Order: sequence, then C-alpha cells, then structure tokens
Amino acid sequence: MVGLGMVLLSSGPVAAQRYRVFFGTYTGGESQGIYTCTFDSRTGEAGEVVLAAETDQPSFVALHPSGRYLYAVNETVDDQGQKSGGVSAFAVDAESGELTLLNRQLARGGAPCHLNCSSDGKFVLVANYVGGNCSTLAINDDGTLEPAGCVIQHQGSSVNAARQEGPHAHSINLDSTEHYAVTADLGTDRLYVHGFDAASGELSVRPDAELSCPPGSGPRHFAFHPDGRHAFVIQELDSTLGVLRWSAEKGTFDYLGVHSTLPEDDATPNSTAEVVVHPSGKWIYGSNRGHNSLAIFRWMPEIEDVELIANQSTLGEVPRNFAIEPTGRFLLAANQESGSVVIFAIDPETGKLAERQRLAVPKPVCVRFLPLTNDGK
Repeated sequence: MVGLGMVLLSSGPVAAQRYRVFFGTYTGGESQGIYTCTFDSRTGEAGEVVLAAETDQPSFVALHPSGRYLYAVNETVDDQGQKSGGVSAFAVDAESGELTLLNRQLARGGAPCHLNCSSDGKFVLVANYVGGNCSTLAINDDGTLEPAGCVIQHQGSSVNAARQEGPHAHSINLDSTEHYAVTADLGTDRLYVHGFDAASGELSVRPDAELSCPPGSGPRHFAFHPDGRHAFVIQELDSTLGVLRWSAEKGTFDYLGVHSTLPEDDATPNSTAEVVVHPSGKWIYGSNRGHNSLAIFRWMPEIEDVELIANQSTLGEVPRNFAIEPTGRFLLAANQESGSVVIFAIDPETGKLAERQRLAVPKPVCVRFLPLTNDGK
C-alpha cells in the first residue's frame, strides 16, 4: 500500500482503485460518530462498516489534500459553553480507518453544517447554519486547527417566514482558482461570492457579486461543472435545480434557468439536499428527501441547460447526502432515516443507476472517499 504521504486527493480523473470511505452521521440515537469502510471501485463492493471515531453530530466531513487528516463539523449550538458549534481535527489511519482526535475549535457560529479544505491544505472553510455566517480556520503542519481567524456574517431574510426569518449559510465551496468562496444561504435566497486570500485565509465581502435566487427557493448546496464555466445550485424549499453561468475572471454568476427535481405533476411533500456533478460532466444528480429519490439530469452544453431524465429511488428514507467515487463508476447514497448507504453502479452511457450493495450505517448524512492506492491493487 502506498503511504498516505504519497497520495494526494484529487477531483480529476483517476485510475480504478481502492478507497476508504468515511460517513458523517447525526448522533444522539444509534450513531456514535464517524463510521468507515473500504470500497473497491473495480467491483463496487464495500467492506465492513466500523466506527472510526466517537464525536458529536459530525454531520459533514472533509479530507485534507494529503489524506493524513480529516475535519468534521460538530453541528451543535453550544460547543464548549459558547453559542457556537465546533470543528474537530482527526489524524487518519488509512489501514484501519481509525481516527484520532487532534483538537477541536469553535466554528464561531451555531450549527456548522458544511466545510471544505483549500487545495494547499492550509485552511478549512465552514458554513454555519444557525449562525448565518461562514468562517475560516488555519491548519497547522501537524493537522491541528487554529481558532477561527475570519468570520463573515450574512444579513437579511426572505419570503418563507418559517425557514427564512434570517440568514442560514448552508454550504461553502471554493472555485477552481481559489480566489473566491461561494456560500449558498438558504435564509436569504442568495449565493454570496466572497473573495478568498489563499495566503491569509481571509474572506472579503463582495456585495456586487451576490446572486439572487428565486424568492422562497432556499439555495442549499452548490457544485461547479468540470468545464469551469457553469455551476448548479440545489434549492431546498421549492425542490429545484438552478443552472448558472460562472465567470472566473469577474467572480460573478448569471442565473440561466431552473428545473424541478421531481417528476412532472408529482405532488409528494419534498425538500432537496445535495447536488453532485458526474466527473465526466455529462450528468448532474440531486437528492430528494420525501420523494426519496435521486433526480438525474442530462447536461446539454450547446444550450447551457439540463433535462431531467430519471428519478431513481434511493431505496431508503431521507437521502440527505451522496457522493460519486472519483472514477465515476459508482454512487453512494446516504439514507438518513433508514440507516442505510446504498451503492449504485452508474451506466456510462445514460448516467442511470442500478443497485449494487446496501450498507448499514446509523443516521448517515455525509459520504467522503480517501484513495488508498494509486494502482488499484
């Protein structure tokens, strides 16, 4: 097995290989923290699911680019006696999957729900749902986290009085240049495009770059297309997918169109959760909680739009999160309320899904892959 010091995580195409998969969960019931298993992208088969680390409410996790460390939000509102959630740093033992806690810092906002690492491994960026803000934490050479050094507070509300009484930052993603950090805010119906200084980790407010989404739509998660010129935002409150054009030169979006994630005339009570673009760029997938399906969209670059081609049952309840392994052969869908992760094979011609295996994972809400070898052995 190649040492982790030689394995860099990449979003680009990779050869078939083995992975260690980490599952973030909601604790308080059957779950005790973060779980893990092995996964072989040649066969689509996963190994035994075991507990990797005990920690509270690790609802979203991110791997350090080196593969040596994993970072998890602690989605609480009272961490260390403060009106904040936490962010925990772990050392990764790739052989066993065991995680060793290194340290924990305040997120500087209540209910942190999403995080990402910068590609140089120097910073963690966090979205805080209840706090309605985003923050950055510096990563030390030993993987530990410094206290949050920058916090950007969102302001405003929108038309849904029950869910949009104030800002609710739900995700944060860096663009490919890492000059900008895009935050989807469910409470204000906006995408905020903050400036990001890769040297200092500072975020800067750019009011002219804010993108308004349809009133009451509730932008939640966001994904860039591999072409670097388009992006997609999944909107929780009205079960839609927004199609965007991106200018990396200006750091701005244009809103091109919107599509339902549900079959035509389907009135199932529903809210969306995650959006993922296939590595080929041919298909976009979005999760429906209530309809309990994955919406499969075909990308049509000639007209800069998508077409809903199928809704695949996730074979469980409340698919909050899912991920496509880097070779693009398989998709793992986490069904929060049925305690299952379902492995689907992806048809390389159509993008449609076929069940391969079901795993028992308590309250799974996040899926992340760590490469174990470079040659698939």
